[in-house]
Amino acid sequence: MSESGRGEEPGPPGHPGPRGYPDTARYPVPYPAPQPRTESYPATESYTATAPHPRSAPDSVTPRYPVPGRDTGPSWHPAPPSGYWPQPPPDRPRRRGSLAGFGALVLVVLLGVAAFTVGQGLLRSGVLSSFAAPDPSSYAEQDAPEQPARPVLSDRALSAVAAKVTPGLVNIYAELGYQGAESAGTGIVLTPNGEVLTNNHVINGATGIRVIDLGNGRTYRATAVGYDRANDIAVLQLRGASGLKTATIGDSSGVGVGDPIAAIGNAGGVGTPTTSGGAVTALNRSVSPSDELTGSTERLNGLIEVAANVQPGDSGGPLVDSEGRVIGVDTAASANYRYQSTGGTGYAIPINSALAVARQIQSGQASETVHIGPTGMIGVSVVSGPASRYDPGSYGGSERRAGLAQGVAVAGVQAGSPAERAGLGAGDTIVALDGLAVDSPTTLTNLIGHHHPGDQVALQWVDSTGQRQTGNVGLVPGPPN
Repeated sequence: MSESGRGEEPGPPGHPGPRGYPDTARYPVPYPAPQPRTESYPATESYTATAPHPRSAPDSVTPRYPVPGRDTGPSWHPAPPSGYWPQPPPDRPRRRGSLAGFGALVLVVLLGVAAFTVGQGLLRSGVLSSFAAPDPSSYAEQDAPEQPARPVLSDRALSAVAAKVTPGLVNIYAELGYQGAESAGTGIVLTPNGEVLTNNHVINGATGIRVIDLGNGRTYRATAVGYDRANDIAVLQLRGASGLKTATIGDSSGVGVGDPIAAIGNAGGVGTPTTSGGAVTALNRSVSPSDELTGSTERLNGLIEVAANVQPGDSGGPLVDSEGRVIGVDTAASANYRYQSTGGTGYAIPINSALAVARQIQSGQASETVHIGPTGMIGVSVVSGPASRYDPGSYGGSERRAGLAQGVAVAGVQAGSPAERAGLGAGDTIVALDGLAVDSPTTLTNLIGHHHPGDQVALQWVDSTGQRQTGNVGLVPGPPN
């Protein structure tokens, strides 16, 4: 179809079509091209009379091809009339200077022989050994090269780092009196008078805290100065401590993926510090550990992820760089504090973030997440997750009618506790504290955390018979939560 929209008229076979190509080229394979005509071919301006070709029949017309750029017509030239042959081109005159060309060739050959001789001498002397031709087998197909291993500290470097860092650490043993158990962790000495940085979950639920300083080997009793459940940070005070060696603190803002690191701690609670080498694999990671004691869950953000064998007992210990400077606080699964993790992967709270919380605690500044001083409790254990209980009076007043009370199910009540004196029992559902709805164990823990021993709280619950109950409950000293 032409640009005007009309169909293109095919020309005679062997002649150029509208686009300058012969119509025979438009015949697709395998159809044969049209046969040339056998009758006389009309003379055109493209053919001029010259001397007859020896093999031509008529003497009057001898065709020649038009010269591009001089003669008119398409770039493709039609075939000559049947029975005619084009005039062969005249022989080219011989170029002069053949003798000079031959001499140049001889000179090139002589230079090549000389270069080869010199090269062989250099190869024998070893000067050009690095330029030898590669083994042909090296061209065989090979597997893709493996990714280079992440840099890690050598065993010797790990030992040197551990020797530098260990004197500024402590082993922590939390006595879980209400569970009849003990958990182990690690701490980082911040001050010579015994202020220690660790994870909050290391001391969570502890009715007593025992600490062994690795710098002097002495054992101390410790109390919680304060803690931040949301960021999993706590500060302890060792009683009667002085002159302790402190850890060297680094700067976590300069940590990058691939940096070699070491995690040091009381792995497994065996008392002997262990060191695990590895590398940083990611930054700003998040995990959601759950607390089996309180049933609460927290989400930790902005963590350093490492490829290192961080184990229970390492919690609260230092993540250090190749110079032994603390760049993070290890956080790992303990007996009652767990998160989903794959083997060989650990997490650490950046030291800059941890110290910001620690300084707030040291200054005694409580907040929505930071608790300062002793912890109050009502004396109940709860079931993990929210609960619903049939409540015939959930709306009260003239609108009093049946409904479902959302809250936290009580699993058990401690003998002689404020909760028992108030009338709570196993199977009841706590629905509010101080007029604020309790929809999860985490909410209950946070609301109690705003108070201290001796404070009175207004508690609301639905008992096992479905009756709504209220009462004022006085808090008593309890373990950090």
